[in-house]
Amino acid sequence: MITALARAMTGATAPFSTVTIERRDVGPTDVLLDIAYAGVCHTDVHHARAEFGHTHYPIVPGHEIAGVVRAVGPEVTGLAVGDHAGIGCLVDSCRECARCLAGQESYCRRSKVLTYNGIGRDGAVTLGGYSERVVADRRFVARIPGRLPLQSAAPLLCAGITMYQPLRLWGAAPGRRVAILGFGGLGHIGVQISHALGAHTTVLELTDDRRADAERLGADDYRTAARLDSVRDSFDLIVSTVPVSYDLSAHLDLLDFDGTFVNLGVPDEPLRIDPYTLLTNRRKLAGSMSGGMPETQEMLDFCAEHGIKAEIEMIAAKELDTAYDRLTAGDVRYRFVLDTSTIAEA
Repeated sequence: MITALARAMTGATAPFSTVTIERRDVGPTDVLLDIAYAGVCHTDVHHARAEFGHTHYPIVPGHEIAGVVRAVGPEVTGLAVGDHAGIGCLVDSCRECARCLAGQESYCRRSKVLTYNGIGRDGAVTLGGYSERVVADRRFVARIPGRLPLQSAAPLLCAGITMYQPLRLWGAAPGRRVAILGFGGLGHIGVQISHALGAHTTVLELTDDRRADAERLGADDYRTAARLDSVRDSFDLIVSTVPVSYDLSAHLDLLDFDGTFVNLGVPDEPLRIDPYTLLTNRRKLAGSMSGGMPETQEMLDFCAEHGIKAEIEMIAAKELDTAYDRLTAGDVRYRFVLDTSTIAEA
């Protein structure tokens, strides 16, 4: 077995502590990755603090993993020792259902395995990227192009693909009008992707304090809640990153004929709508998850080509508890990234 230091929580209110974990030996199709950086996603907080209600302790979070390949199994192709690579939300799936065969592993309903807090084929709980190294099957390891700095690429393995898939699927392109609802960890990457795809891109936010950042990253327009009347019937696509429950009707009303509202958030309570806002303009309400491995690789290549990267605040391992509190309060611009070299010092 391969050992590594990691940062773990032993209970919903326990602070992070440093532990030694075991990774499996490198199998024929496996990749051993020395983790350099791990993005801190809000989903990490939900799982670690048992807000989803199904946490296995001790938990080692982290599903935005970027590092350097240390070893590969004899059947591995496309990656070699020394390459930059990353792992996102999944480390396995059934590989046999229609979704998996189509390269949409995140929609596997049979046996997809989360990168952490999941149950692997061996029956063990998976442990995530707040650690020094990880072993995963090649299918679930993406190549990170050399033009992408590893620390800025890490959040792309979740936030990047989560935004890329709906923008691609629902047609962000020249001549299309796209709105990104919420300019945070996901939204600031979504604006860059939408802009690079050629769409006219608007940010919808509660306050004006992020306007300069949005415009710098490619937003053509920026609207607060007080300035929505003039953009009714204006958008072909709205992608919502808002993680709280609210009445969607005011934003659905901004969609033009056949427009689509895509929800990415997972609030604690059901979303609410006025049904008439859907009937008007033949609007559509949709949802989207993170995306499969072929599209994840496509996203990374696209981001490298267009200079898209996460805007990050680097943290040391001893700062994780504070980072979780700040993330819960929305106090980050725009993604925390853990420097895993600091785990040994925590």
